[in-house]
Amino acid sequence: MAMHEHIAVVVPTFNEGQRIERTIRAIHAYLSSSRESYEIIIADDGSSDATGRIVTRLMQEPMPIRLLLGKTNRGKGNAVRRGVAASTADLILVTDADLATPIEEVEKLLERVRAGADIAIGSRGLGSSHISVHQPVYRELLGKSFNLLVQAAILPGIWDTQCGFKLFRGPIARGLFPHSTIDRFAFDVEVLGLAARAGFRIAEVPVRWSHISHSRVRLGRDGARMLWDMIKVAYKLRTGGYALSDLVPVRAETEPSVAPSKPTAT
Repeated sequence: MAMHEHIAVVVPTFNEGQRIERTIRAIHAYLSSSRESYEIIIADDGSSDATGRIVTRLMQEPMPIRLLLGKTNRGKGNAVRRGVAASTADLILVTDADLATPIEEVEKLLERVRAGADIAIGSRGLGSSHISVHQPVYRELLGKSFNLLVQAAILPGIWDTQCGFKLFRGPIARGLFPHSTIDRFAFDVEVLGLAARAGFRIAEVPVRWSHISHSRVRLGRDGARMLWDMIKVAYKLRTGGYALSDLVPVRAETEPSVAPSKPTAT
């Protein structure tokens, strides 16, 4: 991928006032030293704290920041959808505000896109993934159980759909996200399921990741909703509930394929 290609970093936020400045400065510091053209899009999901004020202040500095304010809290998926729609970039990186995956790991995703992938997703579930701080055991077990269900119903061979670090070719992201309907945490499963069904190539890439406390996911309420949303997505994909005819890519026979690595026990 050429250095001059424009990359947008979409950061969904909800009450991230305690860390959003640190996150923006880290992204800016890295990209300003490694790329010629980039922007940071903060897609706020109706924060009630100082998130918006902090970002507005940072916009006065020489950093390419855009702020999309949401009037109400509608969910992470809705925030990401708005951020993607607002971008015109060649490449779109979606990353969590906590930077549990360091911004430097984008180079690994870029390598896979250069090799022919349409979407490269950071993964905690592959043998060479590096988890420096693990989640509590019960969260890891529930996450792995959820992934097994996702593999069985929607995305065989993908070992981690929920890591918040994903790189899309810009036109593909802007084509996929308008078809998505899930506003909350299962939006990753829906978008990747749409991409796989449409024939786009998804590369799963091992990355560095650290558990950050204060997760927005509540295991009872959100876990049940994610499971129900996953079931709805699987049903819609199997019954033609999505209009995907405009998304099917044209492939040349000589184009390289991209396959995920096999996981190993951790």
